[in-house]
Amino acid sequence: MALPKGPLDHRYQGEHPVRTLLYLFRDHRLRILVAVLAFIVKHSPVWLLPLITANVIDIVVERRPVSGLGVNTAVLLFVLMLNYPTHLLYVRCMHGSVRRTGTALRSALCRRMQELSIGYHSRTSASALQTKVIRDVENIEQSVQQTADNGLNAVITLAGGLLVIAFRVPEALPVFLVVVPAATFLVRRLRGRMRSRNEHFRREVEQLSTRVGEMTSLIPVTRAHGLEHTAVARVDGSLRQVLTAGIRLDLLNGHFSALAWILLQALGIGFLAGAALVCYYSWLPITTGDVVMLSTFFTTLTGSMTTLMALTPIISKGLESVRSAGEVLQAPDLEVNAGKAKVAAVKGRLEFERVTFRYEEDGPDAVSDFSLRVPPGETIALVGASGAGKSTILNLLIGFIRPVSGRILLDSTDMATLDLRTYRRFLSVVPQESVLFEGTIGENVGYGMRQVDERSVREALKDANALEFVDRLPNGLDTVVGERGARLSGGQRQRIAIARALIRDPRILVLDEATSALDTRSEALVQEALNRLMRGRTVFVVAHRLSTVRSADRIVVMEAGRIREIGTHAELLRRGGLYAQLQSSQLS
Repeated sequence: MALPKGPLDHRYQGEHPVRTLLYLFRDHRLRILVAVLAFIVKHSPVWLLPLITANVIDIVVERRPVSGLGVNTAVLLFVLMLNYPTHLLYVRCMHGSVRRTGTALRSALCRRMQELSIGYHSRTSASALQTKVIRDVENIEQSVQQTADNGLNAVITLAGGLLVIAFRVPEALPVFLVVVPAATFLVRRLRGRMRSRNEHFRREVEQLSTRVGEMTSLIPVTRAHGLEHTAVARVDGSLRQVLTAGIRLDLLNGHFSALAWILLQALGIGFLAGAALVCYYSWLPITTGDVVMLSTFFTTLTGSMTTLMALTPIISKGLESVRSAGEVLQAPDLEVNAGKAKVAAVKGRLEFERVTFRYEEDGPDAVSDFSLRVPPGETIALVGASGAGKSTILNLLIGFIRPVSGRILLDSTDMATLDLRTYRRFLSVVPQESVLFEGTIGENVGYGMRQVDERSVREALKDANALEFVDRLPNGLDTVVGERGARLSGGQRQRIAIARALIRDPRILVLDEATSALDTRSEALVQEALNRLMRGRTVFVVAHRLSTVRSADRIVVMEAGRIREIGTHAELLRRGGLYAQLQSSQLS
């Protein structure tokens, strides 16, 4: 199924980020046009005021008809009255477009994260991804808003002022135009350095986010071993790097702003003195009102140029955030399901045909020449030492990774031709450490299901041996479990996870060390619940403790990514091979 048209279809990398921003705002072009027109109207008093001031001064100095005062005042008051409605129209159109685009971009990032492979997520810090969704999109929103507000202000002031000068005192126009190339030269000179500094600062902040995420997740381990100072020292190191990068960035921005201000103010002083001399000696037909107007305009226009140049670091920061978002939106490591066959039903027959997989192109094989046929309803246990390839087989089965060679068949169909999203609707996974989201027990059990009634939830909890403790909780099914299920014990979380699997009635079940982290009593309750869950389903079990896989229909013993033995518990013990050695080492 093809993805709907949206922010994911654009190339974020390899082209200028300004073009990317134009693409992101393409659906808001009419709103933005209305916003610009509204801004022109609301901002017109800024460049009309110097002209009207000059008219009033000339009326007074040259004793022109006093009726001119009324006309000029009425025009200015009328334009001022238009400011209120046009400003609200501008905010609704411009700021609304920015907010909607930011929301769409965050949604696109979250969608792409769901489409990226598990390999990508194993290489990329979750904290860094969170930073991109929150901080980088916020930077883009702020950059566009400030550029629109301050940039339009400056540009319209410049354009209006230059038009008035060209109409009223055309001889002074060339002097004003000197400011533009001077300012442009300064901006272009510093922009390259500012981009690299902004990128460096962003990387340091992402690294800090990763460090803080690690610290918070490791607090129990840190406290247990008295390593608080070590943990804080690691974060302090990242904080110092962020501080150094931030100060360097601020100093660069400070140099930029100071140089721009000095340059423009010096030009303004020089022009004021020159205009006064021209009027004083009558070298050009310039009135007293014109001198005041030109002086006011020069101050206003130089302020506008300063504003434009001050926007450079804000724009650079926003464009760098566009590139940062592009790192996710254009990451090539995608699970491609578009155009593939949807899975409408699953019987549970699985076949591995000479499957080989390696995590790095030139690295060793994690699984090599793995062949196994599993009929519907059979329970397969995968055992072996750490690094034997058990978890890799499970990841291949779930579709998180694809074979380098060989193929995996689901009900006689090559899984490479299937839309794995539809396949996973018939599959449930109970991992070693089940993760619950911060919601109620009922919401966690029915997670992702559109319609599920309380009776079905309670039945699933009962079969998972969880109802007995849920009913004792103050709010029952409505009890909030806390972040990642922190308010429940490990055994309780596992039973909630089993209930979540039961209510979906999966045809294929994956149990990855589902009882290894539990105490004896909790393990017994969870194992009893798992036995109910496994009935009539194709099951793959990975277990470190061999006592938990004795009842499996077949046990696959792995070593160095290859199958060493296959058989029942009793058969493998009689052979006296690797399984018997593993069993003996655990009993000793």
